[in-house]
Amino acid sequence: MTQEAMSRERRSPKELNLNSTKKTKAPGASSTLPPLDWARSHGPITGALSATTGAAAVALLGTATGMPEGWPLLIGAAGAAGHGIGHSIRRKLIVRTAVARAASWLVAGGWTAWAMAHGPLSWAAAGSLAALGVGIGSAAAHTAAWEEVAEEERFTAEARAAAAEMDGRRRAIAAEWQDRIRRVCGVDVKVIAVEFWETGAGLSVEAELPGGGVTWDRVSSRSRALAADARLPLGCTVHVEEGAAQGLVVLDVMTKNIMREERLYPEDYSPLSILTGIPWCLRPNGEEIRVFLREACALLLGPPGSGKSTFMDVILAGFARCTDVLVWVIDLKQGAIGIPWVTPWLEAQGLIEPDDPDHPAPAGTRPGVDWLAATPKEAIRMLKAALRINKARQLRYQKLMRQQDTTLLPISPELPQIEIVIDEGAEALAHANNRREPEKRELAELIKEVMRTTRAMGIRKVLTAVDGNLNTIGDTVVKRFSPLSLALTSGENSGHNVGKLFPKARIDSTQLNEKGAGIIGDSGANGFAPTEFKGWKSLPSMVRRVVLATNDRRPTLDQVSVEAAGADYRERWSPQRAGWLATAAEAARNGDTPDDDQAPDTAVTATAVLDKPEPSASGNDSGHRHRSLNLSYQRRAEEDPDELAARFLAEIDQTYGTTEEPDHTRRTDHQRPRGLNLSYSRTEPQETNDAPEDGDGPDRVPPLLQRAYEAVTAAGGRMHTADLAEQLGLGATELGTELGRILRAVGVERPGKGTVRVGKSEPRTGYLAETLAEAIHRYRDAR
Repeated sequence: MTQEAMSRERRSPKELNLNSTKKTKAPGASSTLPPLDWARSHGPITGALSATTGAAAVALLGTATGMPEGWPLLIGAAGAAGHGIGHSIRRKLIVRTAVARAASWLVAGGWTAWAMAHGPLSWAAAGSLAALGVGIGSAAAHTAAWEEVAEEERFTAEARAAAAEMDGRRRAIAAEWQDRIRRVCGVDVKVIAVEFWETGAGLSVEAELPGGGVTWDRVSSRSRALAADARLPLGCTVHVEEGAAQGLVVLDVMTKNIMREERLYPEDYSPLSILTGIPWCLRPNGEEIRVFLREACALLLGPPGSGKSTFMDVILAGFARCTDVLVWVIDLKQGAIGIPWVTPWLEAQGLIEPDDPDHPAPAGTRPGVDWLAATPKEAIRMLKAALRINKARQLRYQKLMRQQDTTLLPISPELPQIEIVIDEGAEALAHANNRREPEKRELAELIKEVMRTTRAMGIRKVLTAVDGNLNTIGDTVVKRFSPLSLALTSGENSGHNVGKLFPKARIDSTQLNEKGAGIIGDSGANGFAPTEFKGWKSLPSMVRRVVLATNDRRPTLDQVSVEAAGADYRERWSPQRAGWLATAAEAARNGDTPDDDQAPDTAVTATAVLDKPEPSASGNDSGHRHRSLNLSYQRRAEEDPDELAARFLAEIDQTYGTTEEPDHTRRTDHQRPRGLNLSYSRTEPQETNDAPEDGDGPDRVPPLLQRAYEAVTAAGGRMHTADLAEQLGLGATELGTELGRILRAVGVERPGKGTVRVGKSEPRTGYLAETLAEAIHRYRDAR
C-alpha cells in the first residue's frame, strides 16, 4: 500500500464532508460526468440560473393552475426580508450584499407576477427573464468581490488587535526582564525579542548586551538568582546561552514545571536513520532533542532511581527504528536490559509462553537486539568480533569509500552501523588495572580499544555509569570519546555528575529532581550547549510494540562483517550460548530475580529445550563454572562434613591456588609457590631472608605502592598527585589518603612537606621515586 493510500485511510473525520448527500456508486457503474455536490453553496452564475429558472417554473405553473397574481409578489417580499436582510445581518455581511439579495427577490417576484398576467410563453417574457438573470449574476459577482475585501479587512483588524495585545504583553515582559537583569546581574541589557513557547510552559527572551566587553557568561553565572528573583515555581529554571551573534544573550525561562509530567514514548515507530538524528528526549519547550551518533559515542550517568533503565529503553527503541543500525547489548547484570527485547523472539520460537495467548508474536519475529552478552566471556567475544569487523571493513570497502569520495564508511541499510550499548559499562573500565581478574581486565581494555579505533568504520558505543569518578570509569578515555553526555539528576549524586560532565554549565540541577529529568550536551563540532531535558517514560508493552513494528525493516549485518566475525557471531543465538535466555525471560516476566549462582553461562539456567552446556576445548568444564561459593552442602545434608570441607578446600585450590605447607627451606623467587598466601595465619615462625633484593617477598609490598612507584619512575622520577591519580585510575583525595597511610606504616615521610616541582610547573603535592623506593625496601626488610 502506498503512503498516499495510507494517508487517505487515516484521514480524520473533520476532513470529510459529512453534509454531502451524494451516494456511493454501485460497483461497475461508470459515468463521464463529474459528481454533483448538492451541499455546495451557489456562486454568481449558479445563483442567477437558479433564480431565473425558478421564476419561470412558478410563472408557468401559476398560469396553468390559475394562481392569483399577487402571490409571487408576497413570496418575493418574504424572501427579500428573510434571506436578503435577516440572513445578511446574522452573518454580518455588508449592506451592499443585503441590498443586492433583497432586490433580487423583489425583481424575481415582480417578473413572475407580470409573466402570469401577460403570458410566460412570449419573446418579451423570455427576453426580460434573460436580462433579469444577467442582472442578478452581475450583482452577485459585484457584491461577492466587495464581501471578500470586507472580510479581509475584518480579519486584518482582528489580527491587528491581537498583535497589539500581544505586543503590549511582550513590551511588559521585556521591561520586566530588562529591569531584573540590571538589578540581579548588574548588566544594562536591551531586550529585543520575546517569544512564547507553543507548549505554554515558558518563554524565551533575547537581549542585546552593552559595550565594554560584557559577555553572556556574566548573565549565565546568575541564572539561579534570576529564577529566584522571578519567583518561578519549584522545578523551573532559567537557562542562559549565547545568541546567534556575539553580543546577544538568550534566556529560556520555564514558567511551568513540565519535568514533573510523565510523557509516554510516542507511538510513532516510523523509520529513522543514524544519519538524520534519533529523538532521545524533550527540551523544556517541548521540542525533541535529536542526537547524531554516526561518529560519536555517548556517556549516560545516572544514580539508582533516576530513571536510567527507562531511558535505556528509549535509546534502544530509537536504534530499533533505524533502518541502518544494528544493536549489540552488553549487560553484566544477567542481561537485564536486553531480555525484554528478545522476549518476542523467544515467544515466536515457542520457548516461552506468550503473555497474551490470543496475540502471540508472529512467526518470523527476530530478536530486537542483534547480540546480547550477559557475561564477561560473551562480551569479550563480542568486542573481539567488532575489532575484526573493523579491520575487514577497512580493507574490503576501500573502493566503495573512493566512489563515495569519503573517508568514513557510507552507512546504509545494506551496510549498517553497529551500536554497542553497555549498561554500566563504564564501571567495567575500572578493572583496567585489576590483575586479580584478568577476564575483566581484558574486557576493559577491549572497550577502550573499540572506542578508539572503530569510528570511521561505523562501530560506536553508548555507555552508562552510576557516577563520573575516575575510580568508577577507569580513566578519561570514555569522556574523551563521548562528546554526547547526559546526566540524570534525580538522585543524591546529581550535582556531582553534572559537575563531572559539564563543569562550565550554569544550570541549577537541584530543580531537576524528577525521574527522567537531567542535563544533556553535545561538545561535538555540530553539537549543542548543555541544556535541561525530560525523558519519555517507556512501558514493557512499548518494547514489544517496537520489536514487532520494526521487525521487517531492521537491517542485517553485511556479508563482509559476518565473515570477519566468524563463529562468534553466527552462533550467538545457539543453544550452548543463549540457552539461559528462556529461563531469564520467564523470571523477568514474573518479577523474579535470578540467583547469583545461576549465571547466564551455566547449564543450570538453560531450559529443557536448550539444555546444552557450552563444551570446553580441553574437555574440562571447570572454566565455565560460576566463580562463587559452592553452597551445595545446603542441598546435600546427608554428606560427611569432613568430605565437604575437603571438597571446599580443593575448590579453592583449583580456583585460586594456595601455598604449600612450610618446609623452612630457603627458596629463590622463582621457587616460591604462587597464589593465595595464607601464611599470616600460621603460628610457627618463618625463616626470613634479610636481603632486600628486588622481587624478594612481593606479597609484602602493597600493590598500590608498587604501581605508584612504577608510574612515577616511568614519568621521570617525580609526579604530581593529581597526575598520578589519573594514571592509576583513582581520585586524588583517595590516592593521597591511602598512599599516605602506606608510607606512614613504615615511617617514610615525603621531603619538602610533600610538594614537588615537575618541569617548569609550580610546586604542588606529589611523590618522588626515591621516597616510594625507600618505602618498598622497608616493607621488604620488615620480614
